[in-house]
Parts: sequence; structure tokens; C-alpha cells
Amino acid sequence: MNSATKLVLLALLTVPLLLSSTGCSSSQDSIEFRLAHVLDSTHPVHRGMAFMGERLEELSGGTMRVKIYPSGQLGNERESVELLQLGTLDMAKTASSVIENFVPAMGVYSLPYLFEDQDHLWRALQGDVGQEILVQGLPYRIRGLCYYDAGFRSFYIHDKRVDTPEDLEGLKIRVMRSNLSIQTINLLGANATPMAYGELYTALQQGVVDGAENNPPNFYGSKHFEQARYYTLDEHSAPPDVLLIGTHTWNKLSVQQKGWLTQAVEESVAFQRRLWNEARREALSAVEEDGVIVVRPDKRPFQEAVLPLYESLEGTDLEPWANRIRALSIQ
Repeated sequence: MNSATKLVLLALLTVPLLLSSTGCSSSQDSIEFRLAHVLDSTHPVHRGMAFMGERLEELSGGTMRVKIYPSGQLGNERESVELLQLGTLDMAKTASSVIENFVPAMGVYSLPYLFEDQDHLWRALQGDVGQEILVQGLPYRIRGLCYYDAGFRSFYIHDKRVDTPEDLEGLKIRVMRSNLSIQTINLLGANATPMAYGELYTALQQGVVDGAENNPPNFYGSKHFEQARYYTLDEHSAPPDVLLIGTHTWNKLSVQQKGWLTQAVEESVAFQRRLWNEARREALSAVEEDGVIVVRPDKRPFQEAVLPLYESLEGTDLEPWANRIRALSIQ
């Protein structure tokens, strides 16, 4: 986003919100939240948030509404978080790996092979540890409302089958701008290459990178499968999507309004998880039908390759979070 665009965006968002003018002090108040994200409107996460907006309007008797700006209309994920902090945006959906640059505790979700399976993932996210991490952003003027399923991330490569970490040796792999994600990819033998998601299709097409890593619905929905014909389901990480609200907005809500919003959000999580599971199955089926080679490797060599990353956690702030999450796998 260039400087001129940022100025226009800031001017748009700093128009006094209806929320501010009404003060949220009575049941007659009408509130419209502005919610930004970078996904398209067919994505399961967008559809989950749209469901949340519908339920909020129903629960509040039409006094609370959500206006969603998808597809990066209001900037990328990092810029959305910054707008929340400024109080010029109400809500945003971002990947936990983006939030870790603002809220260090969120970095735990970028650790490789932290979760054994989906059941373990949701025990953590919906249990005490996950809920405590959601509010770690309060000192930074952001509050997590919930997690949405973003699946497990796996490697896709332009023209090479990957069965072991050795097969990744020397390959340029696009990653999110997360220090732990970068370390993970490098430990697995590849060369981590941070890059904006919107630039990836062209980068694959032109050979700027050899591959990337993402979940099945994103691999399919982005059409990256047209350029990357090998998909290795090593499932090395599962950073969730997180719905955020700025404390500037949250603190203006009454107890009743917070209750309506919380209920609508909780219902949307269950709805979105069902959509996600369907989308994952459909995406894998679609890419295989198109001729993509889907590899289901032995994960143990990949898990062993990243052990140094866990050793480096000793004495850090992330160690207690990681230990609590790993302990949940044996319950």
C-alpha cells in the first residue's frame, strides 16, 4: 500500500463512527462495526464472520451490525492491526503469525508440530491456555475474540516431490513474516523467503520461489496448484486465524452488548469449523483431480529436524505456553 493510498484510507476510517456518536449507553443505540480482512468472500473464514454478523444483528434486535471489508480493501493484516490500535477500525481478522509481531504470546502457534492433530489443536484453543492468550493483547490495545480454523500448513512445490526434509534442501520456500516460521523452514533444509501472499502466484510462475506452504483450501482457492504440482501433507504448523476487536471499541460496549457479541462469535466458531472441514475435503479432491501429486509422508523425520527450535525455547517467555499446550496432547 503506497503513502497516498494510506492517507485516503486513514481519512475514510477517521470519519466519526456511529459507535462514538451514540456512546453505547442505551438499548436504543445503533452500532455498526467495521471489520477488515484479506480473504475473499467465498472463504470459510469470511463466511463464518458473515454468520457472526447475522447472529449479532438478530441477538441485538437490529441494534448491532457488522460491515465486512474483505480482500484487503483496508490494507494488509499488519496494517489492520495497526488501525485497531489507533482506534480507527473496530475489528479485524488476522493470522496468529501476524499478531505475534504485536503480541509475543501468539508466537506459540507458529511452533512446528506443536499439535498432534485437530482434536489437540482445539483442546488448546478453546481451553484455558488458548483463552488466556486471546487477552494477552490488551496492553497493546487489541483483544482477541475467538479463533477460526485455518487448518494445518503443508508444503507445495513447483516441480519436485518432497518425501523427506532432505528433498527440501536448497529450495526457496515462501513463508509468512514470522520469525518462528522462518526458523522452521530453514531447519527443514529449505531457504525461507518471506513474501506478501498476494505476490506468490506470480513468484511461483516466474520461478522466484520454488514453492510455499499453506492449508488445502488456500492452496486450492488461490489457484497456486496451477503452478505447484506437488503437495506434501507434512502438516508442520497450524497457526489459527484470530478475530480481533480494538479495546477502543470493546470498552465502549455495555455488558449486554458484550454478551450479544460474545454469543454471536461463539456460534460462528462452530459454524466456521464445519465449513472448514468441508472445504478441506473438497480442496484436496479438486487438486488431485487436476493432477496434483498429493504426498502423505512419514512425519517423524520432519519432527526430528525441528527439535533444535524447541531446545532454543528454554528460559524464554514462550516456553511455558508451549509446555502447557504440549501437555494437553496426553489427556
